[in-house]
Amino acid sequence: MWTALNFVARGEAPLGIVYATDARAESRVRVVDTFPASTHEPIRYPAAATLIASAGAAGFLEFLSSEPARTVLDRAGFGRL
Repeated sequence: MWTALNFVARGEAPLGIVYATDARAESRVRVVDTFPASTHEPIRYPAAATLIASAGAAGFLEFLSSEPARTVLDRAGFGRL
C-alpha cells in the first residue's frame, strides 16, 4: 500500500503527514513539526472481539493489557490512557 510515510522514506515526496508512532518506526524519516494536541481529538486505537472472533481473541485482548505488551507499546511511542 502506498502511504505518505513510504513516499517520504523513499525520497519521492519532501514532506508527509503521518502518525508520530509511524514516523518513529521508520528510520529514513525525521519529524520536522507536529500538530498541537489541542487541534484534534485524541488518537485512540480501540480493540474488541467480534461475535465471530477465534478462541484466541480474548487471550490477545488480555495480553494487550499486560505489562509485557505495555513495554512494547511504550517503546513504540503509544501513550497510556
